[in-house]
Amino acid sequence: MRLEFGFKLDDCEIPRFAVEAVEGINKLFTLATLVLNVLESKKKVEIVFHGINPEDPERKIEAFKQIATSAPTPIAMAFASGDRRQVPGSSSYFRWLTVTVG
Repeated sequence: MRLEFGFKLDDCEIPRFAVEAVEGINKLFTLATLVLNVLESKKKVEIVFHGINPEDPERKIEAFKQIATSAPTPIAMAFASGDRRQVPGSSSYFRWLTVTVG
């Protein structure tokens, strides 16, 4: 299923993004650069990481943190993880990550 929509970042108080575990590492590099750019004008970003194994979200979160914090012009970021959860009746696992400036 494909869903297309548009919005202005200025209209969004807290930008939110999603990353599937089946997506490659290139998606995490793209996400990290996007988040760094968004944090130039927003104080907070929320990202949901999901996958088919309980370890998938954790691996993606750690990789994302390493990529985002290695920028040559670093932004002071704080990370807060939500609870690990499973979608009831499925083999899908997820965890939210909040990234704040400061």
